[in-house]
Amino acid sequence: MDSRERVRLALMHKEADRVPIQDSPWGATVDRWRTEGLPSGVSPADFFGFELASFGADSSPQFPVEVLREDAEYIVERNPYGGIRRNHRDYSTTPEIIGYPVNNREDWEKLKDRLQPSDYRVDWVSGLQTLQRERSRGRFITYNGIVGYDKAQLYLTSPRLLKAVIKEPEWLIEMYETDAELCIEMCERMIRGGFIFDGAFLYCDLGYKTGLFFSPKHYEVQLHPVFKKLCNYFKSRNMPVLLHSCGRVKDLIPYFIEEGITCLQPIEVKAGMDLVALKRQYGGDICFMGGIDVRVMAQGDPAALEKEVKEKLEVAKEGGGYIYHSDHSIPKNVSFQTFKLVIDLVKKYGRYG
Repeated sequence: MDSRERVRLALMHKEADRVPIQDSPWGATVDRWRTEGLPSGVSPADFFGFELASFGADSSPQFPVEVLREDAEYIVERNPYGGIRRNHRDYSTTPEIIGYPVNNREDWEKLKDRLQPSDYRVDWVSGLQTLQRERSRGRFITYNGIVGYDKAQLYLTSPRLLKAVIKEPEWLIEMYETDAELCIEMCERMIRGGFIFDGAFLYCDLGYKTGLFFSPKHYEVQLHPVFKKLCNYFKSRNMPVLLHSCGRVKDLIPYFIEEGITCLQPIEVKAGMDLVALKRQYGGDICFMGGIDVRVMAQGDPAALEKEVKEKLEVAKEGGGYIYHSDHSIPKNVSFQTFKLVIDLVKKYGRYG
């Protein structure tokens, strides 16, 4: 059984030979692993057999990228969204946000003009070559896109954005719809140009450690229709939809189900997302991807790690509907040997039959 079939079965709530495996190590984590045994020139995806491969279009306003200043520890850059960010040189932590491109409605109207579909948003040559390679290896191919609140966070400061949720909802909905339309049109162009997708992977963070960024009612009015539109489009293309949404988002799961979201990721433990409880409550209606605590991985205790994987997979894998992933991404305090053990344990306890 190849990865494409394995992932498809999981997303159809069917049991395959074992649960599919996917994860997201930081670049700094990979640098560490190179010194601990990850072979030179071999990606973590190839070494560990990750089963999804992702492709997408540039959905930014395509501002010129500029390095504004740098020193031995930090680099300050203007990104394609027009925002200014300060990062560690190894990009190993969340960047410090220094500036945003949109401060008012007039700024948005200027930026909106840059959000037009274009073939120049796609890497046709290397993208198609890589796609053919990954399909030949049997991987499940997704079209990736940042949408909704997650995209708006790249344009406005959080206080300004949250104020708009309350006082300027029409403007915010316009932002959401503009990016949704760009997401759909660019997927269409990529398919017409030769890309073949098995599913869609959308990114929209909606919560933090203790709750949602805004009320479920605001979500229902402002974002729910946009996600319905996106899911209807991808469903018409026979593409199941995986949604990445960090934080404590369990109160939105009924909306996700109604919209047609197939799978929710990453099930962030430190934000109170309980994989076992969610599987028991919603496992017949939505799939889950993630929920394995990276803090346990960082401890490096084999017994604790085995308990974490075994107890969660025994419930999550039942009847299909689960894909292994960490509960966010793999930070650089997780050793190569520890992560090897994680994958071995997932293969052991994630097997069916």
